Amino acid sequence: MGKKNKEIIISVDEYEIRVAILEDRKLVEYYAEEKDKRRIVGNIYLGKVKDVLPGMEAAFIDIGLDRNAFLFIDEAIALNGEESGSKRRVKIQQLVKPEQDILVQVIREPVDKKGARLTANLSLPGRKLVLMPYSKSVGISKKISEKERERLHGICSRIRPKDTGIIARTAAVGATEKELASDLDYLNKLWNSLNRRNEKSSPPSLIYNELDLANRTVRDIFNDSFSSLTVDDEIKYEDMNSLMSKTSPDLMIKFKLFKNEHRLFEDYDIEAQLESALSRKVWLRSGGYIAIDRTEALTSIDVNTAKNIGSQSLEKTIFKNNLEAVDEIVMQLRLRDIGGIIVIDFIDMQEQKHKEAVFKAFNNALESDRTKSRVIEISKLGLVEMTRKSTSKGVQAYFYEKCPTCNGTGHTVSLRRATLSVLRKITRALNEGDENEVLYCKVAPDVLGHIQTDHVQAIKNLENRFKKRIKLESDKDSSLTSLKVLRKKNGKDISERVGAEGSKNG
Repeated sequence: MGKKNKEIIISVDEYEIRVAILEDRKLVEYYAEEKDKRRIVGNIYLGKVKDVLPGMEAAFIDIGLDRNAFLFIDEAIALNGEESGSKRRVKIQQLVKPEQDILVQVIREPVDKKGARLTANLSLPGRKLVLMPYSKSVGISKKISEKERERLHGICSRIRPKDTGIIARTAAVGATEKELASDLDYLNKLWNSLNRRNEKSSPPSLIYNELDLANRTVRDIFNDSFSSLTVDDEIKYEDMNSLMSKTSPDLMIKFKLFKNEHRLFEDYDIEAQLESALSRKVWLRSGGYIAIDRTEALTSIDVNTAKNIGSQSLEKTIFKNNLEAVDEIVMQLRLRDIGGIIVIDFIDMQEQKHKEAVFKAFNNALESDRTKSRVIEISKLGLVEMTRKSTSKGVQAYFYEKCPTCNGTGHTVSLRRATLSVLRKITRALNEGDENEVLYCKVAPDVLGHIQTDHVQAIKNLENRFKKRIKLESDKDSSLTSLKVLRKKNGKDISERVGAEGSKNG
């Protein structure tokens, strides 16, 4: 397989910044950031400790958001001069006290009712290096070859300031000592300016605001493996050029300004690719498909042959279908930014060599994924278990929200069950008030149709039993199980006199 043509396109308008990463013009990663709702991962705050919970080995920190953020013991031990992950006996209450001021950095966005997750082990990323002010170690990206790791470790050890840690990023590959020292000098100046701002601030305060999505893409993703980076906004084009001129001026030749306003994503057919890729069922070229289901605990990916009937034996058809699914699964992991526990159910293969080939192909495909993952070998049932680190909610959360009808289950109440529920609510409403009232009942159109078809006699029986009349009306704004009741007697509205129970939504 030949080398893929990799491109980055960035669209900027008054609402948001959108970034698409393409391989041979196929969308493999997508990111978006609303201008008034920028992400906070990477931001550094001067916070105040609000509560310390020894039982959870965590502290809640006020950093000025709607809800307090939390700091676990593993991310707090930097306050004790230790590295994260070290074996420690110190307790959270020994590190922080209520009302204490503390400098912290966000490492995970707030999700639903959970506050942001913090670390006290601050880091400032540059183009080639990451400065770790509270560390004393030298780290090298694991994606760098052993020989280059040794070279970079030697340089970083020489240029590292005393009592400060640095990490060489993948962009440091091939960099000279002078280039790395220049990147480090920029980061040191940034850290010094943050310290000055910290000294003048009172908690809660934002001390460092991470770059926006476009500039983060230039700093963290764009490298010489990409053929081009195209942006459709002249101001942002100049802004990114300025950033790149300080870090990697040799790549500026690959920058392009797209001048046909608001047509960039249309030209690359991004919206259509997103709509197709984000459905639950993703079809493969052979006629098979993968189905992706997310729960709170894990994400399951099921591989199916569907219309793929093959032309040889069943075993070979299944094997080829699984191999084809591998690339699509990895692309979907990247595109949707799926994190946490992931279980992939490949179609069961009988031959061990086929299982090994699929597992090898899957691991090879994961090399294109910049996000760290860990994969457990394929089981006898054809299952692959893996974990993937992710700091975002994923692109699906950006485009979709939980269905108010099914509340995210993917199912809604049946029409029969909804109708019976409404009939019971009508019965409860009839129990109130006096005889000879008229109840005007507003219900969903589908429920009304079902009552008029299958439950006409039930309504008549209720009228005779309670000596009240029931008038049913269609209300397109009502949910399937809701009931709105208006009570009248002698032409007058008496809903309030008999109580609100009958007039509330069901």
